[in-house]
Amino acid sequence: MTNRLTIALAQVTQSVGDLAGNADAMLEWRAKAAGADLIVYPELQLVGYPPEDLVLKPTLVERAGAELLRLAEATADGGPAMLVGTVVAAHGVLFNVVALLDSGKIVAVRQKRELPNYGTFDEKRLFAPGPLPEPVEFRGVKLGLPICEDMWFPFVTAHLRAQGAEVLITPNGSPYEIGKDDRRLHVVCAARVQETGLPIVYLNRVGGQDELVFDGASFVMGADLTVLHQLPDWDEALVMTHWEKREGVWTCAPGDLHALDPHPEDTYNAMVLGLRDYVNRNRFPGVVLGLSGGIDSALSAAVAVDALGADRVWCVMMPSRFTSQNSLDDAAECAQLLGVRLDSIAIEPAVEAFDIMLSDVFEGRGRDLAEENIQSRIRGVTLMGISNKFGPMLLTTGNKSEMSVGYATIYGDMAGGYSVLKDAYKTTVFDLSRWRNENVPSLGFGPSGPVMPERVITKPPTAELRDNQRDDDSLPPYEVLDPILYGLVEEELSVEQLVERGFDRDTVARIERLLYIAEYKRRQAPPGVKLGTRNFGRDRRYPITNAFRTL
Repeated sequence: MTNRLTIALAQVTQSVGDLAGNADAMLEWRAKAAGADLIVYPELQLVGYPPEDLVLKPTLVERAGAELLRLAEATADGGPAMLVGTVVAAHGVLFNVVALLDSGKIVAVRQKRELPNYGTFDEKRLFAPGPLPEPVEFRGVKLGLPICEDMWFPFVTAHLRAQGAEVLITPNGSPYEIGKDDRRLHVVCAARVQETGLPIVYLNRVGGQDELVFDGASFVMGADLTVLHQLPDWDEALVMTHWEKREGVWTCAPGDLHALDPHPEDTYNAMVLGLRDYVNRNRFPGVVLGLSGGIDSALSAAVAVDALGADRVWCVMMPSRFTSQNSLDDAAECAQLLGVRLDSIAIEPAVEAFDIMLSDVFEGRGRDLAEENIQSRIRGVTLMGISNKFGPMLLTTGNKSEMSVGYATIYGDMAGGYSVLKDAYKTTVFDLSRWRNENVPSLGFGPSGPVMPERVITKPPTAELRDNQRDDDSLPPYEVLDPILYGLVEEELSVEQLVERGFDRDTVARIERLLYIAEYKRRQAPPGVKLGTRNFGRDRRYPITNAFRTL
């Protein structure tokens, strides 16, 4: 029995499927936590989160078990015990668990009860729910160990409190969303503290995993709702928290309170970290992208430089006869400001070749969208050729507004391996560009000054696939389009509900139709960083063949 504990919080990254590497990293962090009684790691730290169908491979589960035993054996040295998230199989099903390792043994295992099955999460596909968890006794202290989603339900923590839990420790794999920090702290954890009267240790991971980015931002909240430790967002951190039992209540000594990124810096850093980890963990030497002189490619290039450094970013300008001198000048200035390589490859020879090649079959038809899209596809082939020849991943530059309504060319500007703007509406692109021109992101490797000329932000957007083309020739102004799209996508509103907000009925009905018929394009789009609550791909999953309309 003790009245003092030192608990180390390891806010760290992980690599999905790298069992030995994750275990080795945990042992390294444990060595840094010498003097602690216990070190805590995020949810599923051993196998990586989210593991998706990898955990359906029996070999992975077996190897995870072997690595867990190796970690347990390491605790025989008398150093810190470990709370490790992993997956175990029992009675023909899989469980998402946290295991207490101490004195060379697996002392206790607790299963996750509440399995999220919405948005990005589909844990019910993989895991069986555990029973209401019982506290785990450690050094005579009863620890409640609700795993991630368990914290969002009052009856789980109420049960732990009723069974004598004295401190709640919740390992998480909680991906970034705009505004989520506040919900974790004030909506979820504060409510559980008020209900149970128990202090909470909230531990989250950091790093990118395909379309998800984990921001860390772990914290300790006392029983009086005071935030006693606030770990940074986006960075790995090891924090020693010191606990004492006073008059029957466990209290934590206050520590550093790191300021979390305000918006839109948080969104920008999410894009930077998501791209950095995707490129590095998939072992690409860098990225290549088309730099058109427009705002989407300019922002994508800036994020790439901040993520990887200028020497790993290769930009290509691919002018046609419709490309303005302003675009040429703006692309050149962007490249100069960022310090990246810029090549110019004119596509007109290929355009002429396609005109000749298709002249017989196109005879009698005027020039239209088909010829415009051929230009985009020529650019896609050119960039993929560079990617294949030299190895950099092709970074696409389309934004969420365009992808929503199909204002993108499949096998053209949609071709590529990753998109940092996939979940950013056009108005968000403008906001982020203005912010980056005036600020330096905490994670960035890029320049401290502006990253694009002001004209890139202020000039009317255009695809430059025909003479005098502007985006608002085909679409409503983005300040109108984006709120409509937000209502249709994030809020799942009907046409009539948006009309009640003051939008034109015909415009909304047209946008709803474009949204639905572009589903087949989005199904073939590359992955990209999730920023909001309903990204395309993981969150919003609609049928391609779909006759439903709300009007």
